[in-house]
Amino acid sequence: VVMAVRNLSAETTFALLGFTDYPELQIPLFLVFLIMYVITVVGNLGMIVIIKIYPKFHTPMYFFLSHLSLVDFCYSSIVTPKLLENLVMADKSIFSFSCMLQYFLSCTAVVTESFLLAVMAYDRFVAICNPLLYTVVMSQRLCALLVSGSYLWGMFGPLVLLCYALQLNFSGHNIINHFFCEYTALIAVSSSDILVPHLLLFGFATFNEVSTLLIILTSYVFIFVTVLNIRSASGRRKAFSTCASHLTAITIFHGTILSLYCVPNSKNSRQTVKVASVFYTVVNPMLNPLIYSLRNKDVKDALRKLLDTKVPFR
Repeated sequence: VVMAVRNLSAETTFALLGFTDYPELQIPLFLVFLIMYVITVVGNLGMIVIIKIYPKFHTPMYFFLSHLSLVDFCYSSIVTPKLLENLVMADKSIFSFSCMLQYFLSCTAVVTESFLLAVMAYDRFVAICNPLLYTVVMSQRLCALLVSGSYLWGMFGPLVLLCYALQLNFSGHNIINHFFCEYTALIAVSSSDILVPHLLLFGFATFNEVSTLLIILTSYVFIFVTVLNIRSASGRRKAFSTCASHLTAITIFHGTILSLYCVPNSKNSRQTVKVASVFYTVVNPMLNPLIYSLRNKDVKDALRKLLDTKVPFR
């Protein structure tokens, strides 16, 4: 693998086409994506700070949410800066090592996020269906194991795919018809047989989607059954409100991923793939902190206190 990296770095460069089909939109798109990136950074880092400094948020649910914010911040920072650069710079080339690294880190982030969302669904299941045992079941040790497992699996699959990508033959100046080094777009410019990498990607992506959605759907089936058995209307509303933000985040994230994989693999669909990719690489990391802050009274109160804090100057 090390030799493959050295050979690739010495001989190959890539160029990211991005949104060059619309030259008149380069500057407007730059401004839009820049604003979205600033909101993403401020929102996700703000969530992490609030959860860290206020003891009332030192619970399993907010522990998972802080890691979701960290992954969203990293994910956006892996993809968006290069996207912004390519929108205003004539030179759209990227070093082969940087391209492979961007693929690996971005794929790790998206897989980790999918499993973190599944873990958060299990957390809501325990909180609503077994409230008396919640603190016992969701111990610090279990929470740490669930988060660590999400990160480790998030790295394992992309690492296997990366090893296969490094064995492919890339020569000369390869043009990638995408705004970042997405795996299918990356291996498409290789002159080697890419059947095995495609099959591995399909198997890996299918396993991730099926397993995480199965965990989420099973958890929420039990949650809905439990909530419907609650006699008081206020109790049902409170139970549903604790899941509303998470359900919204799941719908946006998995809805975008599934729609992306449902797009036919043809030249005519490439622009559609780019637009769908924008949602899960740029839009979704921005929306998550907004969803959890705007729909959560405790977070809004903590944010208000943080903004109202007076810092004395001497």
